[in-house]
Amino acid sequence: MRGSAAMRRAVGRPAATLRRLRAAGPTRTVRFRLTATYGVVFLLTGAVLLTIGYALVRHNIDGPADYAKAYRHLPPGAPPPLGGNFGPNSTLRSLFRAEHQQFVNDALHRLVLEYALALAAMTLISVGAGWLLAGRALRPLREITATARRVSGHNLGERIDLEGPADELKELADTFDGMLVRLDSAFASQRHFVANASHELRTPLAIMRTEVDVALFDPAAGTEELRAMGEAVRDTIDRCERLIEGLLTLARSEAAVRRDEPADLAALAGDCLTDLRARAEDANVEVRAELEPAHASGDARLLERLIANLIDNGIRYNQPGGFLAVTTSARGGRAMVRVRNSGARIEPDAAATLTEPFRRLERGGDGFGLGLSIVSSVVAAHGGRLRIGAPDAGGLDVVVELPAASSESSVRKMNVPKGNLNVPSALMPS
Repeated sequence: MRGSAAMRRAVGRPAATLRRLRAAGPTRTVRFRLTATYGVVFLLTGAVLLTIGYALVRHNIDGPADYAKAYRHLPPGAPPPLGGNFGPNSTLRSLFRAEHQQFVNDALHRLVLEYALALAAMTLISVGAGWLLAGRALRPLREITATARRVSGHNLGERIDLEGPADELKELADTFDGMLVRLDSAFASQRHFVANASHELRTPLAIMRTEVDVALFDPAAGTEELRAMGEAVRDTIDRCERLIEGLLTLARSEAAVRRDEPADLAALAGDCLTDLRARAEDANVEVRAELEPAHASGDARLLERLIANLIDNGIRYNQPGGFLAVTTSARGGRAMVRVRNSGARIEPDAAATLTEPFRRLERGGDGFGLGLSIVSSVVAAHGGRLRIGAPDAGGLDVVVELPAASSESSVRKMNVPKGNLNVPSALMPS
């Protein structure tokens, strides 16, 4: 057993040594591979070119010799060599033939050596030039790599800003810069969201702690005081539940995990208006509904929450005696829902920021600033468009456009309220 184990270790050592040698060898970088490719291509093409040149030279100098012509070119008065006999079997022709062949062989041999030396020298030069050119061509990649290594969650504002011609590397650098811009915006939005969520959750917890501490601090607290404390704590817990429900809905809509099921926006809007009727009556808000069939495909629950949030916002931030207009329609392959409401005048720049989480123009009321954030996320998850307008007369004009369903045959039919309705609220966070 010991011998077999030792044999296995001995057999395994060469493989381990080979792996260590490979690891210690030159790193096969892109620059190394490009240089090797340049060298191999030049070596092969040079060898082919020199081979063709050698064949042409040999063909031209290896032809039959004209011995009679050579004899005629002897100096005047010179005696003819070996009697001047150039017959086919003469000694003079044999000597000329041997001398000519020796000359051709020597010339071709020198030519091969010179070609080989020239090819080796030019291959080395091409490898060096290829190394320099590859390094110059890959310099932008090194800048991109260095920037990617430096970037973290704390310095996402750094950019490559690559200069040069509009080639593939410039496009890659610009794409990387665009990704950093999106990441920077996403990280900033996430930090803002976490800070606001922490604040919103800390406030009800502080209220509950205060109510409990006050009740415990008073040893003579009676049933009425304890009941008031319990009701305050219960209301605060309800507020926390609504906030958590809104956060979960926002997270689900941003995850864009959607079911591709048909839904009629008119039917969904009718359900929401029916559910919110009491709230609209309490707020003295007149609801006007013009609901035409508008078939979209997606997650019906998220689409219903989208419409409910728009209606709830239109009631919550309205004014007594105001109006809320809900319209659904289908135009040009798009299913549309439009919600307009009266209310205080809003600056257009401020209206454009209402889709940010926890963004509220006023801190009063029981809303959290999540209603339009959920709407924006649901619209984005379904590949639609959201437009928020701020009319000079006051209030908001929100238009949602979604891709229409490819087929309406499977859309569930629902009773849609027609005409003017006095409508109201539900339990959606706003």
